[in-house]
Amino acid sequence: MGFTVYPALDIRGGRVVRLAQGDYARETRYGDDPLPRAAAFAEAGARWMHLVDLDAAKAGGYTLAPLLGDIARTTGLQVQTGGGVRGRDDVARILDAGAARVVVGSLSVRQPETVIGWLAEFGGDRITVALDTRQDEAGTWQLPVHGWTENAGVTLDELLPRFAAAGLRHLLCTDIARDGMLSGPNLGLYAHLAGLAPGVAVQASGGVRDAADVAGARQAGCAGAVLGRALLEGRLQLGDALAVEEAAPC
Repeated sequence: MGFTVYPALDIRGGRVVRLAQGDYARETRYGDDPLPRAAAFAEAGARWMHLVDLDAAKAGGYTLAPLLGDIARTTGLQVQTGGGVRGRDDVARILDAGAARVVVGSLSVRQPETVIGWLAEFGGDRITVALDTRQDEAGTWQLPVHGWTENAGVTLDELLPRFAAAGLRHLLCTDIARDGMLSGPNLGLYAHLAGLAPGVAVQASGGVRDAADVAGARQAGCAGAVLGRALLEGRLQLGDALAVEEAAPC
């Protein structure tokens, strides 16, 4: 299994932003230039990028189709994108707009059978399931919903094998405690996932600070890493992360 670096842009109100631990009240703005930033990713050698519609994640109704189309048409990047995916038509519309993969988050936890149906319809390579997780005091990886305020009643260890058996190929997993905090990825979580669903390509998300963290994610069994705040703030140079990608065995 190869390794892929996913430079990420989170968009809210047309601006590039980051939220700390998913909190909309803890937003940092980085500019209103998402298309030039995406072009810079491509120029640096990236093959993929991760694009998030934060407005839609909150209210539903994916709003980034024009930007997505521009990125796909002008940069050559393959884009994995989501936010506000509530139904089959959302998936089809985002794919039609130019996405290589659609990211499905909260619905994967609330209505897993629906998403399993989409895996069958659209194919395992067109859907990325995103599971945000938090470890409880007993050491169980819970799947919080409703703005991470309550647990879903199903654990990560229960849900992921169901998706894997249904043909899931791509999982983006975020340790909520690390998201946007520059505290390093939870390598123990990713090693656990590699053992739990060895046929699923896991993308590390949350906490990546530098190229050493990217390499650590690869060594923990991940198939990719999503780069957010560290990249936006210049703490991590995309070229250094891509060097890890290039060094990974295919």
